[in-house]
Amino acid sequence: MRDPSARLLRLLSLLQTPREWPGTELAGRLGVTARTVRRDIDRLRELGYPVRATRGSTGGYRLTAGTAMPPLLLDDDEATAIAIGLRTAAAGAVTGIEDASLRALAKLEQVLPHRLRHRVAALSEAAVPLPPQDGAPPAADPGVLALLAAACVTREKVRFAYTAAGGRRTRRLAQPHRLVTAARRWYLVAYDEDRADWRTFRADRITEPHATGVRGPERRLPGGADAAAWAMDALAGGSGTIRARLLLHVPIEEAAEHVTAWQGVLEPVDGHTCRLHTGSDSLRFLAYRIALLPVDYTLLDPPELAGHLAAIARRAAGAVRGFTP
Repeated sequence: MRDPSARLLRLLSLLQTPREWPGTELAGRLGVTARTVRRDIDRLRELGYPVRATRGSTGGYRLTAGTAMPPLLLDDDEATAIAIGLRTAAAGAVTGIEDASLRALAKLEQVLPHRLRHRVAALSEAAVPLPPQDGAPPAADPGVLALLAAACVTREKVRFAYTAAGGRRTRRLAQPHRLVTAARRWYLVAYDEDRADWRTFRADRITEPHATGVRGPERRLPGGADAAAWAMDALAGGSGTIRARLLLHVPIEEAAEHVTAWQGVLEPVDGHTCRLHTGSDSLRFLAYRIALLPVDYTLLDPPELAGHLAAIARRAAGAVRGFTP
């Protein structure tokens, strides 16, 4: 790449990917010598970009945090994704960052090309967020989410305090894998180093997170599962403090077409029925989720869930009173 300015921008774009870049690989990507790469790295440092160099077989160049944030390079899809995310955050998806999201969005939209501004506007107009409801789940702390997200990318182990549903507080050392959002809550899927097993943590219950600076090996979830499916299965059958069993009056093959991993785990009974095992931290939310099942069912347990389901049934019956089915 002969144009020095274009080469510098290309180098910066590569370094913004969170990984170590060996000098030889950068030279190959840019079509220049390793000496030219070193000169370009020095030029970026002069412009305020904190590029760190490490030695050794696994060393290379990496863009790190500095005292000020230099300009970023974004492609079209990245700029669009950030703008949409900021609009969502400004609506209160994550607590405490609404005003900052609006300021950042204003700065970004000011420099967006017309074609991208039109795309962002169209997507934002088509997507209408629901306002927060009474009894909504507690929002996650943006600083905690940012630290965990960075650790997912770099495979850095994190120490944090975790408060379980019953109020028991423990200290954890875990290697974050993925962040998953479901039912207006954030969850961390991570490998718990102390328990030598995979765990799913509610992000709003994580406090005092501390990046250790120690990287773990690249890990995969058991069975090759993706993080979303793993978290949904844990939420439906494992991590909820309230467990429920339902008898579905359809064969398991038919139930599987309607029941997702988020709703629970199915178990065959006979050729005409199956059981659904599900769970949640809230009786009210669990009743709402069960009420959405598009098949006939019978509640087996717990008995305290019956009142919530009966209340939903009464409200629904009252809403259609006077109408002919």
